Amino acid sequence: MTISKLTLTGFILPLLFAVSEASSPKAFAAASAGAARRSLDEGGTGTLQKMLIENGSITMDLDLNGLNGSSSLVARPITLHFASAANSFFTILVFNDLLRGPEPGSIALAPTRVNVPGYNNLPVTLAASLKQLIIEKLPSDQPFDLTVRDGKTGSTFFNIDGHQYNYDANAQLLSITGGTLRVSKEFANALGHPSEAGASVGKISIGATMQPIEVQTVVSGETKSIVMPPVLDVTGAETPTLVPGPDVIVGDLPQVLQGGNDTVNHLVGLGVGTTSCNNGDQPLDWFQFSNTDHPYIPQNLYRMSGGTNNNDRFEQIGQS
Repeated sequence: MTISKLTLTGFILPLLFAVSEASSPKAFAAASAGAARRSLDEGGTGTLQKMLIENGSITMDLDLNGLNGSSSLVARPITLHFASAANSFFTILVFNDLLRGPEPGSIALAPTRVNVPGYNNLPVTLAASLKQLIIEKLPSDQPFDLTVRDGKTGSTFFNIDGHQYNYDANAQLLSITGGTLRVSKEFANALGHPSEAGASVGKISIGATMQPIEVQTVVSGETKSIVMPPVLDVTGAETPTLVPGPDVIVGDLPQVLQGGNDTVNHLVGLGVGTTSCNNGDQPLDWFQFSNTDHPYIPQNLYRMSGGTNNNDRFEQIGQS
């Protein structure tokens, strides 16, 4: 489903391991989002909305010769069409109807028009992942802004650069245009052409209707209220139907912050950010801590472990 709200939930869990996350098109925001960013960052007043994909379409124009390592001067173009799938968690921030920019998240892709000529000529590895591809918005410290990968295995096929973000507030329409698809190092190795890593093999464009899932009232840079409006009925068949009153559903965990390290008892505290939405039929006032009506989301943390593939058992390693 398509969902959102950032809430930090504390976990205590055994200290098992430490992880860290390592000219991209970050200039996308310079023109379209500059005014909104300056106004809010400088203590502006207005409405800040977190918008989530309601529905969208994605087009990839690829050159099969480039993918297959052919030196032919005659292009073999193919256009892949996708719709945004129900379990997409791609959000943007809009302040006073001006785009501030996207947040880390992903768009799950559902292939359409798969019977058109050319699909059978896709590289085997890409064809095998066609029904589980995602477009991922990466954190700002990464070399690329967007990437195309397998949503289940994590394998990266393309990195995207050169794209532009545009937002039409009246239509609530997000457009991402002019993106160049570049072969990832991983995909180039899988194709047997490692020297093709970074090569341009096509273009990508995205159009999406957005809907607000969180609305903040900001006065002089300070948040005065947060409301989660009910989402439109765009959820998948696996999603519970609307229930009376507000109904917060957690959809994604885009952020994990470490809040301590007990080297004696081997415990570590984590703050987990959730991307959630209100699937009820009434808006939810998200009062800030320490208001006595401040809502919270109880969460438990699990992992797969054991065996050669770490999938023998499902064990709890923390709780909020």
